[in-house]
Amino acid sequence: MKVNFDELVEFPSVFPFKVMGLADPKLPERVVSAVQKHAPGDYTTTVRPSSKGNYHAVSIRVTVTSQTHIEALYRALGEIEGVKHVL
Repeated sequence: MKVNFDELVEFPSVFPFKVMGLADPKLPERVVSAVQKHAPGDYTTTVRPSSKGNYHAVSIRVTVTSQTHIEALYRALGEIEGVKHVL
C-alpha cells in the first residue's frame, strides 16, 4: 500500500523514525550518520533495548521536506548493517 504523505503531512514537518536492529553500541551513531546524509543537523537518539537485550530500537526525529525525502530516509536507514525494520 502506497501512502501519499503529501495529503497527510504539511511540509516541512518533524517526522519520527524508529529503527530496530541487532543490539550494537554503534547502531545509534550509524542511524545519525545515515540521517545526516539526507538531512544535516544536530540529532539525538533514544535507545530502547528489547526484553532479552538482543535488539535495540533507536528513535530519531527528523525534519523532512517532502514524501520523496521521507522515502529516501527509509531506504537509507533500512540499508544500515544489522537493521531489521524501520518504522
